[in-house]
Amino acid sequence: MSRILIVEDESIIRSALRRLLERNSYSVDDAGSVDEATSQFNLNDYNLIISDLRLPGAPGTDLINLAKAVPVVIMTSYASMRSAVDAMKLGAVDYIAKPFDHEEILETIASIIKLRGGDDKTADRNAGAQLPENQMVGNCAAMRNLFSRIHKVARTDATVLIQGESGTGKELAARAIHQQSDRSGSPMVSVNCASIPETLIESELFGHEKGAFTGADSARNGLIEAANGGTLFLDEIGELPLEAQARLLRFLQEGEIRRVGAVKSTHVDVRLIAATHRNLKALAKTGEFREDLYYRLYVMELQMPPLRERGEDIIEIAQQFLQKSCEKLGSPLLSFSADACETMIRYNWPGNVRELQNAIERAVILADDHHITTDLLGLDIECGSLAELESSFASGHSLVAETDIDLRERRPEQNLSLDDYFQRFVLENQDSMSETKLAKKLGISRKCLWERRQKLGIPRKSKEHNNV
Repeated sequence: MSRILIVEDESIIRSALRRLLERNSYSVDDAGSVDEATSQFNLNDYNLIISDLRLPGAPGTDLINLAKAVPVVIMTSYASMRSAVDAMKLGAVDYIAKPFDHEEILETIASIIKLRGGDDKTADRNAGAQLPENQMVGNCAAMRNLFSRIHKVARTDATVLIQGESGTGKELAARAIHQQSDRSGSPMVSVNCASIPETLIESELFGHEKGAFTGADSARNGLIEAANGGTLFLDEIGELPLEAQARLLRFLQEGEIRRVGAVKSTHVDVRLIAATHRNLKALAKTGEFREDLYYRLYVMELQMPPLRERGEDIIEIAQQFLQKSCEKLGSPLLSFSADACETMIRYNWPGNVRELQNAIERAVILADDHHITTDLLGLDIECGSLAELESSFASGHSLVAETDIDLRERRPEQNLSLDDYFQRFVLENQDSMSETKLAKKLGISRKCLWERRQKLGIPRKSKEHNNV
């Protein structure tokens, strides 16, 4: 039975929530403040802590550091992007707005406990603060729908096609399907079709007999045979050559494979999950992908949402990457500044989760204090911001219409270039603004500001103004 600690100073809410959880088979303890919770209970004995944000004495977010590996959900009647960002950046796994919906809070609790390993507190303690490498997180509508589909399809042996942009976590979804299936005790073999030379792909997948081709000095099992009884994950299946596609189609139709150079076929019991960032239906129409194979794969489709469409999930994912990076690099646990959180939510993330992970690891390496700022993330936001400025010039509008700079009311000359504007803006404002504020007003990073200064030969302001 999962154990939950409620920390809430309003006795009516605390009692109601306790009764709700106990009716749903949870073991529940409660306290009225952070001090009461830490003095009466061992926080590490719980699977989940649910705490109000505003408590007498210390705020509920203090429990995040005190509880260490135990996930903390924050309750607040001040439901807004700001409160969510503030709680998430401190390490909360989720937040619940009061008054809460019973079904919603039960679904949230069940999802968190399941992702964190259920009742196995021994496993939690052995793992310490380590986070599973193959864990998917998220509470946006698209991810809840994805989790539901994974749960349903995992109970079957249906072929699954996972589609989504590069870096959205397609292999994590495949692993979640395998782990929730009856095949979880057997191997899952992952193959990136784009990484194997075209001349070797058939041998790698289906195996070969001795002497089948030059260099085949002995018989060898293929990766499909290696996955017998389990799951085969073919990533970037859109890169598979047409001849190999024909062999794969036979495997899906007959449940048999034939090694390169062999006469007889071999029966295998393998569940196939495929993934691609390409439009297979369009490729099938142009003859680049077999249409019959496409429809064999298209039994169940899972669509991975891009990171830019996942809203506040970005902060939760970022917190996990931050913890892992700090542990990996031997750094004290850092936190994100409010500006960094807002930037991460607004940024387009063309590289998706993979880009987020790399940005955070780079920021941990560069950090000089306890906070990760927007500058440290090193996101390439200059192109989009300056393109907007250039568009404003083309339409004849002021480029600083949303700032409180005196230039706001000036209408730039129609033939003024972007570089001309940049130079004028910097020279006229650098004595009254810091480099950080200049960059923010221009919608670029400090690094981009420095690089454009170098390009245009704009001198830095005098040292006496550096701390303005």
